[in-house]
Amino acid sequence: MASMIRKSLDQPEETRPVAEGMGQVDLVNLDAGPVARATFLPGWKWSQHVKPIAQTDSCMVAHKGYTVSGRLKVVMDDGEEIEFGPGDFGVIPPGHDAWVLGDEPYVYIDWQGMSDYAKPKE
Repeated sequence: MASMIRKSLDQPEETRPVAEGMGQVDLVNLDAGPVARATFLPGWKWSQHVKPIAQTDSCMVAHKGYTVSGRLKVVMDDGEEIEFGPGDFGVIPPGHDAWVLGDEPYVYIDWQGMSDYAKPKE
């Protein structure tokens, strides 16, 4: 029989800062992979703040998660656009750019695409 697990993103097992102090990613690890709380500050943009870490033209990570607060605009490489706000669940395929809208931090719980997100290449 499986055991219950309790972990807290308020006491993460790993924290990854986003370049230039534009936020952070807090992670807890499960057998199925990490779950993360990403916090991006106003002015954060993937192509400006994470692209230098990822070393790809666009974000090549698939995301599946829930927006807690703030607003985020996502533009796919093919031009498709969408905005996420509080209470929205989203699936975002690889090949996108994204940025925070407005003056409120964007907080997102992601349980698919954060194992290597914002992790410097070795």
